[in-house]
Amino acid sequence: MILTFFDQFSSPHLLGIPLILLSVLLPTLLLPIPGNRWITNRLSTLQLWAINTITKQLMVPLNKPGHKWAIILTSLMLLLLTINLLGLLPYTFTPTTQLSMNMALAFPLWLATLLMGLRNQPTISLGHLLPEGTPTLLIPALIVIETISLLIRPLALGVRLTANLTAGHLLIQLISTATITLLPIMPTVSILTATILLLLTILEVAVAMIQAYVFVLLLSLYLQENI
Repeated sequence: MILTFFDQFSSPHLLGIPLILLSVLLPTLLLPIPGNRWITNRLSTLQLWAINTITKQLMVPLNKPGHKWAIILTSLMLLLLTINLLGLLPYTFTPTTQLSMNMALAFPLWLATLLMGLRNQPTISLGHLLPEGTPTLLIPALIVIETISLLIRPLALGVRLTANLTAGHLLIQLISTATITLLPIMPTVSILTATILLLLTILEVAVAMIQAYVFVLLLSLYLQENI
């Protein structure tokens, strides 16, 4: 069987059953469960500090009504962060490289923020489609452009996360393949390539964390526009 570089992005199957749901849910089991030693346990203390830090950062651009979304946004951030980082391990599958999954996360949450704005402040929400002081001749064109830019937001969220993670995984696989291939032929070049691979892996760890943060931060900004 001939494998290609893109086979790593195909959803794993067992007896014809797709395992992408397990790939999404099992990383959450790594998070410690609250217990009698919730504060005294070092791992639990570190997790609690990370959750508090993430929540504070996400709540900065939101006013008080938006703080009701703290649990949803923080949970989404932890889920994406865990999946992205675990996907960098060998012989693992990264569900967030699937556009379908990212769109399934982005579209409902974006639609919820939009419907909330239309229900609570319809005039202000619709006013975003037409900037103040627009010349009369440009009003139809600007309404169409702003409507398209509004509707394309969930697609941009999903594509951004998918493209960044897919590109990083492809680069890692290409450079690692080159490292193994060059080892018996040109050992010196192979060592240099392995060094580049190490630096790229560190970069991809940062990208995995940043992309999870950007995904949730943009959702919080969309929420702020509508509350």
